[in-house]
Parts: sequence; structure tokens; C-alpha cells
Amino acid sequence: MSDVELFKGNSLVKGDLFKALMETNKRLSGGAGGGGNRISIRGGRFRMVVGGEEVSVRKEPTLNVMIVNSSEIQRTYYKGAYDPKADKANPPTCWSADSKRPAPEVPDDQRQAPACDGCKMNIKGSGQGDSRACRFSQRLAVMLEGDTETVYAMQIPAASIFGAAKGSNMGLQAYSKFLTAHDTPVQGVLTQLSFDTDAETPKLFFKPVRPLEEEELNAVVEAMDTEPVTKAITLTVNVPDEDTKVKDFEIESDEDEDDTPPPPKKKPAAKRKIAEVVEEAEDEGEDDTPPPPKKRTTKKAAPADNGGDKLSALLDVWGDDEDDEDD
Repeated sequence: MSDVELFKGNSLVKGDLFKALMETNKRLSGGAGGGGNRISIRGGRFRMVVGGEEVSVRKEPTLNVMIVNSSEIQRTYYKGAYDPKADKANPPTCWSADSKRPAPEVPDDQRQAPACDGCKMNIKGSGQGDSRACRFSQRLAVMLEGDTETVYAMQIPAASIFGAAKGSNMGLQAYSKFLTAHDTPVQGVLTQLSFDTDAETPKLFFKPVRPLEEEELNAVVEAMDTEPVTKAITLTVNVPDEDTKVKDFEIESDEDEDDTPPPPKKKPAAKRKIAEVVEEAEDEGEDDTPPPPKKRTTKKAAPADNGGDKLSALLDVWGDDEDDEDD
């Protein structure tokens, strides 16, 4: 592997901008858009959508992107059985932009609870099989490698957020935590997206490829607070107001849980505790509890001078993980 140092000698690590970039890591790690261009992962393929129309389908199983910004983890609940075709045309019954409480735009008679944590739709078994009826997701604003002019929105399903690592491939939350541990903002690296070929429904893995070139990094930083990026990461839903006019809150639900029929609904347990609230997986019937934090026994990369890390050391950690896995 090339001995490329991620941020050594770069003034970025010394300024307030570095701290601002690291805030995105916090959101991706689980801490505290409709319209435009977007990338759908329907059918386990990367699909480019412009103005609501699918314009191309990528043949390659991977996609390299620059993550520009992200939303908080969000929630959407549709009353009744999940129907993606209907959900694309109809607004959800209840939704949250921060996974803490229903959005202000949710009509009072549709709110399932004052707060998400105590909601009955957040209990295992309230959805298909052993899943939760209220689904988690997170929105990313990304640019493609080789194109710093166009911003795409991506809706990341829960299984791709909380998914367990497989060798050097990680779920979004684990990926961000790993970068944070090495003082590396997610905006500072080119990220490879790939599909988990063992998953029944579309599920993404994340891994770093290389540090961004100075021109790429500057483009990402300049785009962070622009309108296209803000729109890409904003949860919006079409809601009629009191005068029957439509407020512009458009939601996009493009991830296709319907490609695989849901498993038969399991009999509910004798008693379920409302207080039991853990993160769900997006895919119906899939084990939806995020893995507990694991103690690392592999070698961690030593931070480079000026707060930077060597990308080779970062990748070597994953290489060690894969070796351990083989053993």
C-alpha cells in the first residue's frame, strides 16, 4: 500500500473548519431532500435519478463517492402493511427528522406518541416479523469521484446504518466511528460504497479508498452549506394544510423492501416492554438490533504528526481484521 499521509502538513487539522467537518462524523456515528439528483439502491444496483426519472443504472457493484454532509437519523411510519408503490405517492402517517419526536408538520391526529422513544410503533414486533413499524433511515449528500459539480441525495436504510462489519466493509455508523477514532473527517476521504451480496434486500457497506486531493476537498467544503446539499439531506413530506393547499414536504422512499416478500409474521411475545427501544434494521424480518460496541484487539494506527493519520495505516487495520477473521 502507498504510504500516503491523510492530513499531515495540512493546515485543515489546526483550524475551526476541521472541527466543523467532524460534526458530520458525529451525526453518522449516531450522535446528537426531496427532489434534485439522487442515487437509489433499489434492486441492489446504483441508479442515478434526475428530476424523478431514472437516467442510468450502474453495472459496477461499487461506487466511489465524496460524502459532503448528512442528516440526523430519521424515522418514517406508514399505517398498515408496507407498500413501496403506495408510499412513493402517499405521505407517511408519522415521521421524525431527528428520531426524537414527530416533526412539527405531522398532523395532531396522526402523531403516534409525543416522543419517539416511547412510541408503540418503535417496539419490536410492531412491523413485519420481529421488526419495528417505524423505520430508521439517514440521508447523505454526496458527489461522485471525478465530478465535483453535481450533488446527489442518498437515502440510507437502517440495515446499512447499523450493519455489522464484514472484514474491511462496515455499516455507515461503524465506518464513521472508525474514521473519528483516527481524527479523520468523513469529508476528507473518498468512500467506496458496495452491496452486501448476502443480504436479501439492498444493504450497503462503506470503506475508505484514499484521501481527497486538495481540489476535491475544497469543493466538498464549499458545497457543505449550499442549497442543493441542504435539500439533499432534508426529510420532506407532502402534507395538506388547513386550506387544503399542499405544503412542500416531499418524501422519497426508493429502497425496495418489496423485492423480497416479507417472512410470515411471527406470533408476538406474551409481553413486550414499551421501554425496550433499540435501533431497527430497514429490511423486514431481519435482525434489527445494532451490534453492541466491540473491544478492538487489533492494532490501531498511530496518529501522524499535526493530528493526521496515514491512510495506509487506516487500511492496514482493516487488513488485520480480515486476517483475524480468516483465522
